[in-house]
Amino acid sequence: MNNYHSISNKTLDLTTIQDIVTEHKKLQLSEEAKQSILKCREYLDEKMKSQDKPIYGINTGFGSLYNVKISRENLTKLQENLVMSHACGTGEQVPQKVVKLMLLFKIQSLSYGHSGVQLETVNRLIEFFNNDILPVVYTQGSLGASGDLAPLAHLSLPLLGKGEVVFEGELMASEVLLKKLNWAPIALRSKEGLALLNGTQFMSAYGVHLLLKSYKLSYLADLIGCVSLDAFDGRIEPFNELVHLARPHNGQLKTAERVREFLDGSALITQEKQHVQDPYSFRCIPQVHGASKDTLAFVEKTFKTEINSVTDNPNIFAEEDEIISGGNFHGQPLALALDYLKIAMAELGNISERRIFQLVSGLRGLPAFLVNNPGLNSGFMIPQYTAASIVSANKQLATPASVDSIVSSNGQEDHVSMGANAATQAYKLVNNVERILAIELFNASQALQLRSPLKSSEFIESFLKSYQEVVPFVTDDRILHDDIERSISFIENLQIDSAELF
Repeated sequence: MNNYHSISNKTLDLTTIQDIVTEHKKLQLSEEAKQSILKCREYLDEKMKSQDKPIYGINTGFGSLYNVKISRENLTKLQENLVMSHACGTGEQVPQKVVKLMLLFKIQSLSYGHSGVQLETVNRLIEFFNNDILPVVYTQGSLGASGDLAPLAHLSLPLLGKGEVVFEGELMASEVLLKKLNWAPIALRSKEGLALLNGTQFMSAYGVHLLLKSYKLSYLADLIGCVSLDAFDGRIEPFNELVHLARPHNGQLKTAERVREFLDGSALITQEKQHVQDPYSFRCIPQVHGASKDTLAFVEKTFKTEINSVTDNPNIFAEEDEIISGGNFHGQPLALALDYLKIAMAELGNISERRIFQLVSGLRGLPAFLVNNPGLNSGFMIPQYTAASIVSANKQLATPASVDSIVSSNGQEDHVSMGANAATQAYKLVNNVERILAIELFNASQALQLRSPLKSSEFIESFLKSYQEVVPFVTDDRILHDDIERSISFIENLQIDSAELF
């Protein structure tokens, strides 16, 4: 099995990224990418030999200091100063899985040959990726325009032997790491610091990480929703394909089809019902879950474009003999997509909590709070409180960050995306949805066991058998926090084929 992924002009997509992540693949530059990087750097070096007029960020200051000309002998110092001065992040550390994606996407963006970096610089970033040398990056500091300046500065510091990294589970100074591996610091040349810092890789890495997780949670929302539907003695008619062909949103059709497949062969779903309709949280699963699926498709399209793009500034076009200062670092497309993702995922949590509420309400022959001897036992009364608390927190996190802006750099950078804030909010929100779905699974598993001897489908029974080995039936009150944590862990560790997800 080839354990390398070749960095080239071939489009990165979610399936490829999932494969890189799960198979722990290493990176290598294609010959095409190497030549693109070398030609661009050679062009820039030749240009600078005869260049006296100011070119933003190459021989000038940055931001509102764009008019300050820098002498040729200070161009390396200019780039190093840029990286150090912009390393102003604070707050929590960015999760290591996200940092690794930041490295991947920065390498991809630099490989197109429009950034002017040295091949040596890109190769060092690849060494970081391949050896799990993960720079310490902080969650706070980016406005989501001019690129993710502060986070990317922290990502770049170890190239200079500065800042900190996590290597082999140990936090260490980058200077110590370089000595340990007998590596020399990279001497940045003109434009390189700006190429490293201008870009959207912080937002992009969060977005792609959350997309991968959100697709999994979307699948599980359908599956767990089916367990709840069967446990609630729900009806199958609302999932008939005819209903959804009459309103053929892609996500709606896909959700209804999944529900039919998951419940195929269930004795519970086919038994005679005493009720004509189910509450919306069951009956409208295709419409609600489906709308979130359609949102994920939009968000995926946005991020797929972004991670296969050049997002630093200025852009160098060697063949056209042009160096152009533009605005590809502006995170507005990502900010809007991340806000949309937040809203869509919050709704999956919202409707899940409503199903939890219905299951514990003592309806349709289920005991109140899903426990024997209610009164002496409180049973599943309080897990619903927990889910409701998380749902309410998600409503606050789902407030759009992208409608905000604030002036920076002395008025030169007068409109920003706030996409980085949207990214960190989305990270908390999506993890919260995982917790809500874990609580629904905990409730639904209990409720379905109370329907014995009637069984659900073979697929659902097999799924629940694995779950119930981790979280068994609750006979009498016990510390349910432990069960909830085990339920979350069960969902986190569940492996689902990517063909089922995307």
